[in-house]
Amino acid sequence: MKRVKVLVIGAGVVGLSTAVCIAETLSYCSVTLTAEKFSPDTTSDGAAGILFASEFPDVPLERQQRWFKETFDHLLAIADSPQASDAGVFLCSGYQIFKDVPCDKKPFWSDLVLGFRNMTHHEMKRFPNHKCGQAFTTLKCECLSYLPWLEKRFREAGGQIRREKVTNLQKVYQEYDVIVNCSGLGSRFLVKDEEVYPIRGQVLKVNAPWLKSFIRDGDGKTYIYPGIKYVTIGGTRQANDWRLEVDKEDSNGIMERCKQLEASLQNAQVIGPWVGLRPGRANPRVELEYLYVQGRHIPLVHNYGHGGWGITLSWGTALEALDLVRRSLIEKPPRARL
Repeated sequence: MKRVKVLVIGAGVVGLSTAVCIAETLSYCSVTLTAEKFSPDTTSDGAAGILFASEFPDVPLERQQRWFKETFDHLLAIADSPQASDAGVFLCSGYQIFKDVPCDKKPFWSDLVLGFRNMTHHEMKRFPNHKCGQAFTTLKCECLSYLPWLEKRFREAGGQIRREKVTNLQKVYQEYDVIVNCSGLGSRFLVKDEEVYPIRGQVLKVNAPWLKSFIRDGDGKTYIYPGIKYVTIGGTRQANDWRLEVDKEDSNGIMERCKQLEASLQNAQVIGPWVGLRPGRANPRVELEYLYVQGRHIPLVHNYGHGGWGITLSWGTALEALDLVRRSLIEKPPRARL
Protein backbone atom coordinates (compact mmCIF):
# COMPACT_ATOMS: atom_id res chain seq x y z
CA MET A 1 0.00 0.00 0.00
CA LYS A 2 1.34 3.42 -0.94
CA ARG A 3 1.82 5.73 2.03
CA VAL A 4 -0.46 8.72 2.35
CA LYS A 5 1.47 11.97 2.63
CA VAL A 6 0.18 14.29 5.38
CA LEU A 7 1.42 17.81 6.05
CA VAL A 8 0.81 19.46 9.44
CA ILE A 9 1.36 23.23 9.46
CA GLY A 10 2.34 24.79 12.80
CA ALA A 11 4.71 23.68 15.58
CA GLY A 12 3.02 25.12 18.65
CA VAL A 13 1.42 22.81 21.18
CA VAL A 14 -1.65 22.24 18.98
CA GLY A 15 0.36 21.48 15.85
CA LEU A 16 2.85 19.16 17.53
CA SER A 17 0.11 17.33 19.42
CA THR A 18 -1.81 16.81 16.19
CA ALA A 19 1.27 15.63 14.31
CA VAL A 20 2.10 13.11 17.05
CA CYS A 21 -1.47 11.75 17.14
CA ILE A 22 -1.48 11.18 13.37
CA ALA A 23 2.05 9.75 13.16
CA GLU A 24 1.52 7.32 16.05
CA THR A 25 -1.97 6.18 15.03
CA LEU A 26 -2.07 6.04 11.23
CA SER A 27 0.82 3.78 10.28
CA TYR A 28 0.00 4.13 6.59
CA CYS A 29 0.65 7.88 6.72
CA SER A 30 3.94 9.66 6.21
CA VAL A 31 3.66 12.81 8.33
CA THR A 32 5.66 15.99 7.83
CA LEU A 33 5.49 18.93 10.24
CA THR A 34 6.41 22.34 8.89
CA ALA A 35 6.60 25.73 10.60
CA GLU A 36 8.56 28.94 10.55
CA LYS A 37 9.20 28.76 14.30
CA PHE A 38 9.82 25.88 16.67
CA SER A 39 10.42 25.74 20.42
CA PRO A 40 11.62 27.86 22.20
CA ASP A 41 10.26 30.51 19.83
CA THR A 42 6.54 29.65 19.64
CA THR A 43 3.69 31.35 21.45
CA SER A 44 3.14 28.11 23.38
CA ASP A 45 6.61 28.37 24.92
CA GLY A 46 5.63 31.43 26.93
CA ALA A 47 2.29 30.10 28.11
CA ALA A 48 1.89 29.35 31.81
CA GLY A 49 0.19 26.07 30.92
CA ILE A 50 -2.25 25.65 33.81
CA LEU A 51 -5.18 23.42 32.85
CA PHE A 52 -8.61 25.00 33.21
CA ALA A 53 -10.74 26.88 30.73
CA SER A 54 -13.51 29.30 30.00
CA GLU A 55 -16.56 28.30 28.00
CA PHE A 56 -16.79 28.90 24.25
CA PRO A 57 -20.23 30.24 23.28
CA ASP A 58 -21.06 28.13 20.22
CA VAL A 59 -19.34 24.82 20.91
CA PRO A 60 -21.51 22.09 22.49
CA LEU A 61 -20.54 21.73 26.13
CA GLU A 62 -20.02 17.99 25.86
CA ARG A 63 -17.52 18.59 23.05
CA GLN A 64 -15.61 21.09 25.20
CA GLN A 65 -15.65 18.64 28.10
CA ARG A 66 -14.28 15.92 25.86
CA TRP A 67 -11.44 18.17 24.65
CA PHE A 68 -10.59 19.05 28.24
CA LYS A 69 -10.87 15.51 29.62
CA GLU A 70 -8.77 13.94 26.87
CA THR A 71 -6.05 16.53 27.38
CA PHE A 72 -6.17 16.23 31.16
CA ASP A 73 -6.04 12.41 31.06
CA HIS A 74 -3.15 12.48 28.57
CA LEU A 75 -1.09 14.90 30.66
CA LEU A 76 -1.98 13.19 33.96
CA ALA A 77 -0.62 9.93 32.58
CA ILE A 78 2.62 11.73 31.76
CA ALA A 79 2.73 13.37 35.21
CA ASP A 80 2.38 9.91 36.76
CA SER A 81 5.16 8.44 34.62
CA PRO A 82 8.99 8.44 34.75
CA GLN A 83 8.90 10.91 31.83
CA ALA A 84 7.24 13.69 33.85
CA SER A 85 10.41 15.67 34.50
CA ASP A 86 11.59 15.50 30.88
CA ALA A 87 8.13 16.49 29.62
CA GLY A 88 7.70 19.32 32.15
CA VAL A 89 4.28 18.12 33.34
CA PHE A 90 3.24 18.03 37.01
CA LEU A 91 0.27 18.40 39.36
CA CYS A 92 -0.35 21.86 40.77
CA SER A 93 -2.82 22.96 43.46
CA GLY A 94 -4.20 26.40 44.17
CA TYR A 95 -7.04 28.87 44.07
CA GLN A 96 -9.22 30.75 41.60
CA ILE A 97 -10.78 33.76 43.34
CA PHE A 98 -13.54 36.19 42.36
CA LYS A 99 -14.30 39.80 43.25
CA ASP A 100 -17.94 39.14 42.34
CA VAL A 101 -19.81 35.88 42.66
CA PRO A 102 -19.70 34.20 39.22
CA CYS A 103 -22.91 33.17 37.48
CA ASP A 104 -21.51 29.70 36.95
CA LYS A 105 -20.28 28.53 40.34
CA LYS A 106 -19.36 25.12 38.97
CA PRO A 107 -17.51 25.37 35.62
CA PHE A 108 -17.86 22.62 33.03
CA TRP A 109 -14.41 21.23 33.88
CA SER A 110 -14.92 21.08 37.65
CA ASP A 111 -15.50 17.30 37.73
CA LEU A 112 -12.46 16.68 35.51
CA VAL A 113 -9.79 18.28 37.69
CA LEU A 114 -8.94 16.85 41.11
CA GLY A 115 -10.64 17.80 44.38
CA PHE A 116 -12.66 20.78 43.12
CA ARG A 117 -14.46 22.58 45.99
CA ASN A 118 -15.51 26.00 47.15
CA MET A 119 -12.99 27.79 49.34
CA THR A 120 -13.74 28.09 53.04
CA HIS A 121 -14.35 31.36 54.86
CA HIS A 122 -11.00 30.90 56.56
CA GLU A 123 -9.20 30.53 53.21
CA MET A 124 -10.92 33.61 51.80
CA LYS A 125 -9.49 35.76 54.61
CA ARG A 126 -6.25 35.78 52.64
CA PHE A 127 -8.02 37.67 49.87
CA PRO A 128 -10.13 40.41 51.53
CA ASN A 129 -10.97 42.08 48.20
CA HIS A 130 -12.58 38.92 46.85
CA LYS A 131 -15.97 37.42 47.70
CA CYS A 132 -15.53 33.75 46.88
CA GLY A 133 -13.16 31.22 45.39
CA GLN A 134 -12.53 27.71 44.17
CA ALA A 135 -9.77 25.34 45.27
CA PHE A 136 -8.59 22.44 43.13
CA THR A 137 -5.62 20.48 41.86
CA THR A 138 -4.91 20.56 38.15
CA LEU A 139 -1.93 20.09 35.85
CA LYS A 140 0.79 22.42 34.69
CA CYS A 141 2.47 21.78 31.37
CA GLU A 142 5.62 23.78 30.67
CA CYS A 143 6.08 23.93 26.93
CA LEU A 144 9.78 24.82 27.06
CA SER A 145 10.18 21.16 28.06
CA TYR A 146 6.98 19.67 26.66
CA LEU A 147 7.39 20.81 23.04
CA PRO A 148 10.91 19.35 22.59
CA TRP A 149 9.65 16.18 24.28
CA LEU A 150 6.73 16.00 21.84
CA GLU A 151 9.04 16.71 18.91
CA LYS A 152 11.28 13.79 19.94
CA ARG A 153 8.18 11.58 20.22
CA PHE A 154 7.08 12.69 16.75
CA ARG A 155 10.46 11.83 15.22
CA GLU A 156 10.43 8.44 16.93
CA ALA A 157 7.07 7.77 15.27
CA GLY A 158 8.67 8.39 11.87
CA GLY A 159 7.66 12.01 11.51
CA GLN A 160 9.73 14.44 9.47
CA ILE A 161 10.29 18.12 10.20
CA ARG A 162 10.76 21.06 7.84
CA ARG A 163 11.53 24.59 8.95
CA GLU A 164 9.59 26.61 6.42
CA LYS A 165 6.82 29.19 6.53
CA VAL A 166 3.86 28.15 4.40
CA THR A 167 2.23 31.26 2.93
CA ASN A 168 0.28 29.68 0.10
CA LEU A 169 -1.55 26.37 0.35
CA GLN A 170 -1.59 26.08 -3.44
CA LYS A 171 2.14 25.38 -3.34
CA VAL A 172 1.81 22.34 -1.06
CA TYR A 173 -1.28 20.70 -2.55
CA GLN A 174 0.82 19.04 -5.24
CA GLU A 175 3.15 17.43 -2.68
CA TYR A 176 0.68 16.08 -0.11
CA ASP A 177 -2.55 14.11 0.09
CA VAL A 178 -3.90 15.72 3.30
CA ILE A 179 -3.17 19.16 4.78
CA VAL A 180 -3.71 19.85 8.50
CA ASN A 181 -3.78 23.53 9.38
CA CYS A 182 -2.62 24.27 12.94
CA SER A 183 -1.17 27.67 12.12
CA GLY A 184 -2.92 29.52 14.95
CA LEU A 185 -2.95 33.26 14.41
CA GLY A 186 -1.34 32.63 11.03
CA SER A 187 -4.67 31.25 9.81
CA ARG A 188 -5.82 34.85 9.44
CA PHE A 189 -3.49 35.05 6.46
CA LEU A 190 -3.02 31.44 5.37
CA VAL A 191 -6.74 30.60 4.99
CA LYS A 192 -8.06 34.20 5.10
CA ASP A 193 -9.99 33.63 8.34
CA GLU A 194 -10.77 37.13 9.58
CA GLU A 195 -12.43 35.69 12.69
CA VAL A 196 -8.94 35.02 14.07
CA TYR A 197 -7.39 37.93 15.92
CA PRO A 198 -4.44 38.50 18.27
CA ILE A 199 -4.87 38.59 22.03
CA ARG A 200 -1.67 40.13 23.34
CA GLY A 201 -0.33 38.53 26.50
CA GLN A 202 2.50 39.92 28.59
CA VAL A 203 3.87 38.17 31.67
CA LEU A 204 6.84 38.37 34.01
CA LYS A 205 9.05 35.48 35.01
CA VAL A 206 10.25 35.84 38.59
CA ASN A 207 12.44 33.89 40.97
CA ALA A 208 10.21 33.05 43.95
CA PRO A 209 10.85 29.38 44.87
CA TRP A 210 8.91 29.69 48.14
CA LEU A 211 5.63 29.93 46.21
CA LYS A 212 4.06 26.51 45.67
CA SER A 213 0.35 27.19 45.03
CA PHE A 214 -1.18 29.00 42.08
CA ILE A 215 -3.54 31.95 42.51
CA ARG A 216 -5.73 33.24 39.68
CA ASP A 217 -8.16 36.13 39.75
CA GLY A 218 -11.33 35.10 37.98
CA ASP A 219 -11.06 38.01 35.55
CA GLY A 220 -8.04 36.28 34.00
CA LYS A 221 -5.82 39.35 34.19
CA THR A 222 -3.99 38.65 37.44
CA TYR A 223 -2.37 35.31 38.19
CA ILE A 224 0.60 33.66 39.89
CA TYR A 225 1.67 30.28 38.52
CA PRO A 226 4.64 28.53 40.21
CA GLY A 227 6.71 26.45 37.82
CA ILE A 228 9.74 24.19 37.88
CA LYS A 229 12.39 26.90 37.44
CA TYR A 230 10.48 30.14 37.93
CA VAL A 231 7.10 31.64 38.76
CA THR A 232 5.02 33.18 35.98
CA ILE A 233 3.00 36.23 37.00
CA GLY A 234 0.63 38.06 34.72
CA GLY A 235 -0.87 39.30 32.76
CA THR A 236 -2.66 41.04 29.94
CA ARG A 237 -5.46 40.10 27.54
CA GLN A 238 -5.31 42.85 24.92
CA ALA A 239 -7.52 42.02 21.95
CA ASN A 240 -6.45 43.08 18.44
CA ASP A 241 -3.10 44.28 19.75
CA TRP A 242 -0.22 43.15 17.53
CA ARG A 243 2.61 44.61 19.65
CA LEU A 244 5.40 42.19 20.53
CA GLU A 245 7.44 44.82 22.35
CA VAL A 246 7.56 44.78 26.15
CA ASP A 247 5.38 47.49 27.69
CA LYS A 248 6.89 48.82 30.93
CA GLU A 249 3.53 50.06 32.15
CA ASP A 250 2.10 46.58 31.69
CA SER A 251 5.02 45.09 33.62
CA ASN A 252 4.56 47.54 36.48
CA GLY A 253 0.83 46.89 36.56
CA ILE A 254 1.34 43.12 36.61
CA MET A 255 3.73 43.32 39.54
CA GLU A 256 1.49 45.65 41.54
CA ARG A 257 -1.64 43.55 41.03
CA CYS A 258 0.13 40.32 41.86
CA LYS A 259 1.70 41.77 45.02
CA GLN A 260 -1.81 42.55 46.24
CA LEU A 261 -2.55 38.81 46.07
CA GLU A 262 0.86 37.64 47.29
CA ALA A 263 2.83 40.21 49.31
CA SER A 264 5.99 38.09 49.32
CA LEU A 265 6.48 38.90 45.62
CA GLN A 266 7.97 42.16 46.90
CA ASN A 267 11.16 40.14 47.43
CA ALA A 268 11.05 38.24 44.15
CA GLN A 269 13.81 38.79 41.62
CA VAL A 270 12.46 39.55 38.14
CA ILE A 271 14.08 37.23 35.60
CA GLY A 272 12.48 38.90 32.62
CA PRO A 273 9.30 39.69 30.69
CA TRP A 274 7.69 37.75 27.85
CA VAL A 275 5.18 38.84 25.22
CA GLY A 276 3.13 36.63 22.90
CA LEU A 277 0.06 36.80 20.70
CA ARG A 278 -2.64 34.23 21.43
CA PRO A 279 -4.80 33.10 18.48
CA GLY A 280 -8.15 34.51 19.54
CA ARG A 281 -11.41 33.34 17.99
CA ALA A 282 -14.99 33.22 19.26
CA ASN A 283 -14.79 29.43 18.94
CA PRO A 284 -11.91 27.12 18.01
CA ARG A 285 -12.09 25.83 14.46
CA VAL A 286 -11.75 22.06 14.38
CA GLU A 287 -13.30 20.90 11.13
CA LEU A 288 -12.75 19.26 7.76
CA GLU A 289 -13.25 20.78 4.33
CA TYR A 290 -12.33 19.65 0.85
CA LEU A 291 -10.61 21.86 -1.67
CA TYR A 292 -10.86 21.01 -5.34
CA VAL A 293 -7.48 21.60 -6.94
CA GLN A 294 -6.44 20.48 -10.43
CA GLY A 295 -8.97 17.69 -10.59
CA ARG A 296 -8.33 16.43 -7.06
CA HIS A 297 -10.27 16.79 -3.82
CA ILE A 298 -7.71 17.70 -1.17
CA PRO A 299 -8.77 17.24 2.47
CA LEU A 300 -7.93 20.29 4.59
CA VAL A 301 -8.34 19.73 8.34
CA HIS A 302 -8.36 22.82 10.56
CA ASN A 303 -7.34 22.89 14.22
CA TYR A 304 -6.75 26.42 15.49
CA GLY A 305 -8.23 29.40 17.33
CA HIS A 306 -7.92 28.15 20.93
CA GLY A 307 -7.20 31.59 22.38
CA GLY A 308 -5.55 31.26 25.77
CA TRP A 309 -6.56 27.61 26.12
CA GLY A 310 -4.23 25.99 23.60
CA ILE A 311 -2.41 23.78 26.09
CA THR A 312 -5.61 23.02 28.01
CA LEU A 313 -7.39 21.66 24.92
CA SER A 314 -4.42 20.59 22.80
CA TRP A 315 -4.62 16.79 23.01
CA GLY A 316 -8.41 16.69 22.85
CA THR A 317 -8.60 18.76 19.69
CA ALA A 318 -5.64 16.86 18.24
CA LEU A 319 -7.56 13.59 18.66
CA GLU A 320 -10.55 15.15 16.95
CA ALA A 321 -8.32 16.36 14.10
CA LEU A 322 -6.94 12.82 13.84
CA ASP A 323 -10.49 11.49 13.45
CA LEU A 324 -11.14 14.06 10.72
CA VAL A 325 -8.00 12.97 8.85
CA ARG A 326 -9.05 9.34 9.13
CA ARG A 327 -12.58 10.19 7.98
CA SER A 328 -11.29 12.12 4.98
CA LEU A 329 -9.28 9.12 3.83
CA ILE A 330 -12.32 6.88 4.05
CA GLU A 331 -14.68 9.32 2.36
CA LYS A 332 -12.30 10.52 -0.33
CA PRO A 333 -9.36 8.14 -0.69
CA PRO A 334 -6.52 10.26 -2.10
CA ARG A 335 -4.40 9.30 -5.02
CA ALA A 336 -1.27 8.79 -2.99
CA ARG A 337 2.10 9.03 -4.66
CA LEU A 338 5.40 7.30 -4.06
